[in-house]
Amino acid sequence: MVYILFVLGFVFLIKGADWLVDGASNIAQKYNVSQMIIGLTIVSFGTSLPELLVNINASVTGNPELAIGNIFGSNIANILLILGVSALITPLPITKNIYFSEIPFSLVATLLVGFLANAALFTDERSLALSRLDGIILLVFFVLFMGYIYVVFKSDKSELTKETTVSTQPMGKSLLLILAGLVGLYFGGDWVVNGATVIAEQFGLSQTFIGLTVVAIGTSLPELFTSAVAAFKKNTDIAVGNVVGSNIFNLLWILGVSAVIRPLPFDVASNTDIVMIIFSSTLLIFAVAVGKGARIVRWEGALFVAVYVAYIVYLVYRG
Repeated sequence: MVYILFVLGFVFLIKGADWLVDGASNIAQKYNVSQMIIGLTIVSFGTSLPELLVNINASVTGNPELAIGNIFGSNIANILLILGVSALITPLPITKNIYFSEIPFSLVATLLVGFLANAALFTDERSLALSRLDGIILLVFFVLFMGYIYVVFKSDKSELTKETTVSTQPMGKSLLLILAGLVGLYFGGDWVVNGATVIAEQFGLSQTFIGLTVVAIGTSLPELFTSAVAAFKKNTDIAVGNVVGSNIFNLLWILGVSAVIRPLPFDVASNTDIVMIIFSSTLLIFAVAVGKGARIVRWEGALFVAVYVAYIVYLVYRG
């Protein structure tokens, strides 16, 4: 039964992503809200639900290694795998706000998590951890980010022209599509993760390794399918906003909530994964800077995917 649900989960992911993108883009058109804002908020929050649920469960049941590995692995997959695959489908334009504000903000969030997790090195504490106080600090930064999004939303709405195509889709239908999409992504992601975890455990893999690979990729499947579908439909702002927004949600909101529920012990080896997130973000900034126009082109997408494959090989070697 686990294997049947594993396969069926991919079907739910594909259809869920399709409905979520359609519903979100319809609302963006109807209310003159930019697709980037929709991607950074509604879509990224919806696709981050699997990470949130996995981490809450891991914190409550006392599996902190899985909680931290899931977030770090998901963020690396979001940038390298998901943006890479999306760019292979169609080149991804990067807006000025994303390049100069949201991507640097996600980089700062990564550095903040790294500092808080390693703060014990500067004290008499013998063990590293994200404490409840650290979790509250992360949640405060998340509130600041949402305040920034509100300011950008007000600015974008005033700048959008009246010539913008207005969706004729009824509001109720758009909300129904979003709800159906989120349900499909939730169950699809859950079934795929459960199936993949069972398979991985049968091979005797460690909890940290499963968190960084199987669970991280599994909980990133909603972002992958949503961004890939958005790129295929030329809704590239939703594709990019989904990834950047999800990374910020993961680090500030989900890790913050998880640490408040139960302090998360931090393995020094996980600093390698923090460095990988920083490297991935830097690679993204560099890819936009060197190309013609502010965009991620196909060959850069292929490079992202190749780097991600190399990272997975490294994780297998690390064990």
